[in-house]
Amino acid sequence: MRRRAARREEPSGHWLMLLTGMALVGCVLVLDGFVKNVAGETGPAPRGTDPAAWLEPLRRGGPVLDLTRDRPSSARPKARTVALTFDDGPDPAWTPRLLDVLKARGAKATFFAVGSKIAAHPELTRRIVAEGHELGNHTYTHPDLAAVTAWRAELELNLTQKALAGATGLHTTLARPPYSSTPDTITGRQWDSLAALGREGYLIALTDLDTKDWLRPGPARIVRAALPSGGRGAVVMMHDSGGDRAQTVEAVGRLLDRLDRIGYRAETLTSALGLPSAHRPAGQSERIAGAALGLAQRGANAFTAALWWVLFVTGVLTLARLVLLVVLARVHARRSRAPEPAWRWDRPPGVSVIVPAYNEEAGIAATVRSLVATAYPGPVEVLVVDDGSTDRTAEAAAGLPGVRVIRQANGGKAAALNTGIRHARHGILVMVDGDTVFEPGTIGHLVRRLADPRVGAVSGNTKVGNRRGLIGRWQHVEYVIGFNLDRRAFELLDCMPTVPGAVGAFRRDALVTLGGVSTDTLAEDTDLTMALCRAGWRMVYEERAIAWTEAPATLGQLWRQRYRWCYGTMQAMWKHRRALAEPAPFGRRCLGYLALFQVLLPLLAPVVDLMAVYHSVVGDPLPAVAVWAGFVLVQAAAGWYALRLDGERVSALWVLPLQQVVYRQLMYLVVFQSVATALLGVRLRWHTVRRQGTFAAP
Repeated sequence: MRRRAARREEPSGHWLMLLTGMALVGCVLVLDGFVKNVAGETGPAPRGTDPAAWLEPLRRGGPVLDLTRDRPSSARPKARTVALTFDDGPDPAWTPRLLDVLKARGAKATFFAVGSKIAAHPELTRRIVAEGHELGNHTYTHPDLAAVTAWRAELELNLTQKALAGATGLHTTLARPPYSSTPDTITGRQWDSLAALGREGYLIALTDLDTKDWLRPGPARIVRAALPSGGRGAVVMMHDSGGDRAQTVEAVGRLLDRLDRIGYRAETLTSALGLPSAHRPAGQSERIAGAALGLAQRGANAFTAALWWVLFVTGVLTLARLVLLVVLARVHARRSRAPEPAWRWDRPPGVSVIVPAYNEEAGIAATVRSLVATAYPGPVEVLVVDDGSTDRTAEAAAGLPGVRVIRQANGGKAAALNTGIRHARHGILVMVDGDTVFEPGTIGHLVRRLADPRVGAVSGNTKVGNRRGLIGRWQHVEYVIGFNLDRRAFELLDCMPTVPGAVGAFRRDALVTLGGVSTDTLAEDTDLTMALCRAGWRMVYEERAIAWTEAPATLGQLWRQRYRWCYGTMQAMWKHRRALAEPAPFGRRCLGYLALFQVLLPLLAPVVDLMAVYHSVVGDPLPAVAVWAGFVLVQAAAGWYALRLDGERVSALWVLPLQQVVYRQLMYLVVFQSVATALLGVRLRWHTVRRQGTFAAP
């Protein structure tokens, strides 16, 4: 297996697919973040220096400014004519109610719409036009045009025109800058932005009567603020979006009734000025671009909303998993401290320890010495199967009493284990990796659990021996919190997915019945464990059966090991997929857990991280930081308990925050690589990890 040629080379183009996917998600979030900049309220006009003195008459003139010519001019509505204008919509809750009020009284109005809301609600925009009302440009995301760059202001206006074209097939010549009010409030800071609107050909609509309905002062005060005096025409500013507009809706009904009694008409702004309609037909290309813009925005909004749900569900599942693991680990620990079970051996059975070895010269001697030095009272034989090593593995393992070295051509770990099974003399088989050392009592603790005839295999407690470096510490924490804490829960739920090759004991008869160790997957221990569970055997975890293993010392070695593990686990899941339909709960519990927490959620994790960054950028970063810190604290609490159960120092938890930033991302990429490899039908090669000889010194 280690040297077996792959059917095809391992995939590489999937990294481009990943980067492209992440870039697309990033673009979607940027678009949604840009749109979410919508303010939807009109506050006080910003302060600034006064414009030139010769513009003073313009400030005292009418509310509609024409800055398209060399000499600015202004105008106001005809006598006894009111131009009702509504900003910040369309809004799906309030705009229809306002349209109903206007329709019931035969009044017309002008809606200065926000482009992003036009794109979000095109059907509502079409209704505004269909009922004879007028539309104006109120920018795409409602920024203060006096406070943004010239290119941003132009972009805001152009995007709104495209959104309008996509929704209605029209453009408009009317514009109202956000946060504007009456002409006398124009400041020097605003003047440049108004002049830019004029150069773009817009007729700029300010207001005579700013009702400030966004303050929600009550319908009566809104009506009083909107009533013109002396028979003069007026432009009235209200809002159909940006919050609760119930007062505005009620006030508009009262205002129209009052205006009718005093002989006023409510018309569109251009009609009130005696001008042609502000609507212009948009070109076909603009309509297509606008429709695409609306589709992209609505898609981005739906996608982001879905991601928020993914983020929420992921968080809930992760927390629920941690809580469940801690609770089950506590139950398991109490049972482990209970009196010895009724099942006991009449006398210590013989044990055959099988050590598959391929280029393990650096550490095999330490492994064999630890096995020979066992405190187990029964007969023990150690079988080292040299699987075609190209170094001095066989010579390093030979020479100790009770040790047999069996040489064979390279066939892979599963083949080496099967060779050991065939040559074993005893009914209990203990499997050990060539980079692992046992404590004196480990074999005895493993065999003790096999006294129960229902138990087919026992998982030991694997610990990281080379934990001095940062990578080693990360793996140490992962082994204790992730692996050993999981196995306590798996035993109680009867859904153990893996009895690890580093330290596991098996009944020889059970393995022979299955035909030995399968060579179908790269995770032969997972494949074997699942087969035993489906055959009706119980898998248990013995925390006192401690084995010290040499973990990968570099990121490259770690990648190769975890890539093989993850890919092999998915192979085993696929091979045993029919367990889902079997009466026993093993398949549903085990495969469901692995699919959810070891495949699906890791694949979604990069998107979740992007969402956290997105929220920090477009909103208040404190909630995102608080949630992240909360997860770290919860994991630290679970880790503290797991370390205490294993008798380890809790000071190891200092690496946990950094682990979430670096190590966790590496594991996600491993899952992505493994899924891509599996989907593309590539058979992965065995990845050999170079040994450091951690346990070679006495």
